[in-house]
Amino acid sequence: MPSAVAPGRKVEQDDTALSTMPDLASLAQRALSSSSVPATAELAEGALEAAVTQATAHLLSHQRTDGPWVFELEADATIPAEFVMLKRFFGKVEPEREARIGRYLRRLQSLEAPNCQGGWPLFHTGPIDISCSVKAYFALRLIGDQPHEPHMVRAREAILAAGGAEKSNVFTRATLALFGQVPWHAVPVMPPEICLLPRWFPFHLAKISYWARTVLVPLTVVMARRPQPLAPIGVIITELFRTPPHEVQDWPAGAHAAEPWKTLFAWLDKGLQRITHLFPRTARRRAEMWAERFVTERLNGEDGLGGIYPAMANAIWMYHCLGVPADDPRLVTAWESVEKLVVDRTDGETYVQPCLSPVWDTALASHALLEAGDPRSEAAVRQGLDWLVERQITEVKGDWAWARPNVPPGGWAFQYRNDHYPDVDDTAVVVLALDRARKHAGHEDAAAERSATLATEWVVGMQSKGGGWGAFDADNSYHYLNSIPFADHGALLDPPTADVSGRCLAMLAQLGHGQDNPVVKQAVEYLLDEQEADGSWYGRWGINYVYGTWSALTALNAAGLKADHPAMAKGAAYLKRVQNPDGGWGEDGFTYPRKGGTAPDTDVVMGGSTASQTAWALLALMAAGQADDPAVERGAAWLVARQGADGGWPEEDYTGTGFPRVFYLRYHGYARIFPLWALARLRNLRQSNTREVAFGL
Repeated sequence: MPSAVAPGRKVEQDDTALSTMPDLASLAQRALSSSSVPATAELAEGALEAAVTQATAHLLSHQRTDGPWVFELEADATIPAEFVMLKRFFGKVEPEREARIGRYLRRLQSLEAPNCQGGWPLFHTGPIDISCSVKAYFALRLIGDQPHEPHMVRAREAILAAGGAEKSNVFTRATLALFGQVPWHAVPVMPPEICLLPRWFPFHLAKISYWARTVLVPLTVVMARRPQPLAPIGVIITELFRTPPHEVQDWPAGAHAAEPWKTLFAWLDKGLQRITHLFPRTARRRAEMWAERFVTERLNGEDGLGGIYPAMANAIWMYHCLGVPADDPRLVTAWESVEKLVVDRTDGETYVQPCLSPVWDTALASHALLEAGDPRSEAAVRQGLDWLVERQITEVKGDWAWARPNVPPGGWAFQYRNDHYPDVDDTAVVVLALDRARKHAGHEDAAAERSATLATEWVVGMQSKGGGWGAFDADNSYHYLNSIPFADHGALLDPPTADVSGRCLAMLAQLGHGQDNPVVKQAVEYLLDEQEADGSWYGRWGINYVYGTWSALTALNAAGLKADHPAMAKGAAYLKRVQNPDGGWGEDGFTYPRKGGTAPDTDVVMGGSTASQTAWALLALMAAGQADDPAVERGAAWLVARQGADGGWPEEDYTGTGFPRVFYLRYHGYARIFPLWALARLRNLRQSNTREVAFGL
């Protein structure tokens, strides 16, 4: 898979990435031209208040009548392409819908053509990604686009120039094998029997992330059964291969694979390829029964297995392989969960979201509106928080309890429901909002207080060794597993990260827990240890160092570190060094090495300015005691100048992260939430007698 690494990074990467990476001059030009705001811009009198008023009205207009905010969550071309493949596998031909998806895929190709040479990227303006491009091309062929059409010729030439479809990642190969495009020996072996391995074994489902678990368990059954499409698809994509498809066998290990594990697991896979058919039938039946129970227990109604598209689709395939009738409630529910992700745009296009984000959107919107502080905003927040309290997970002990069996449940999921997989990050942000709303109201709210208490106990119980937090599991740091052939995407684990840990620390600090609390003390030490040499923090769930630095500085400020603390001063200095000439901040997926790579070169252009990343930088600088710094003035001026007539901000860029270098997200709510939050905070600080930020976020 092509790497997505900042120019000037000294990290391991493949030749494909280097050949498709935009040059530094083009990135610099993009940064300089992304806004007309001069570097010396200052806010006109009243402009800040007017921007806050307009942004508040805009965000309020997006609240749903039952309380939450739910914005679209867009990824790359992969998932809508996979959706077409899934439907076609089962003979479900939907011409009108396919035509709408086709328009979406072609637009993405056209939009990104300058950097992709006709292929498809993982993020806006990124380089071609082989796997994404192969799936998009295959989906368009299924829809009816012909190889000789100009856009298909460009796509094919781009894929071949980047190494051909044989360079696709493991999950893409598995999909192609389902449609007979490559032989199954081109896919690493993951037999269902792995579900029966004991906890002490080097590989166990408890040792991988929740998303890998929910995707992999049903997929093991599919890979073992090797089903064929229910109806002929009439498409062969041999034109995308430089190596004949039947000869494809070796797969790219990925830059994350480390010796000696890489060689060991490769030899193990070669052995499994030869002997899998010899596994006892009784063990295979028992493993498949275990996998079916696992999936069915976590099917999660119309919100789907794990709340994420790949797991939902694999559940459908698994049930089919096991002979479950089409009208069985399990299969009907699985299909409903997939359909819930489909977005029909008003411009005649359709795409499919990777998941839904109502809890995350509602919690973040609540913070922004609490900062805005007018009566209508406070009433809307109250409604949103009441909606959140009703969705707290207090009865189900999910997979996280495998590592923390004595911790009672109390978290929130990212989606509407996902009871087996509450999100530590979401939970901390919800508690921060509940606590802030309670303090602002000046009176106790018994229901909110109970929710916050339960959630805090759960978050504390989920702290990992070393003081940090992962997103869904504790101590999920078995890094050698990222060297198995099936993990060429490098996203098999859920170790502690600075951004999630920052939110948890911020929550505890805002609730009044000081550094005499061992949990807080360890968290502070963890964050200080995670600071990069240049002063930044790595951002796992948002792009990237701007996001991570915002997460860390706001948390450390809440924990009591002053502006003159070396870590705070160094973090603020970093942000000021990477501010774009136009006054904003921006960063794209090129700044992602694997964690532990060389820290970013601050002379490298990180990306054109965006509304959400500019807001993160402003919030971080204000938390670091820099509210009166000219950099903050210029950043705020950039936001005010870029505000749209509707009160929101335009943002095509992908500023969210699913998996670094593999999967990026465009949160449609970020450009509506974070700029309001930052501008309202700046206004509030300037109107107060102090410049100290009093909240955890």
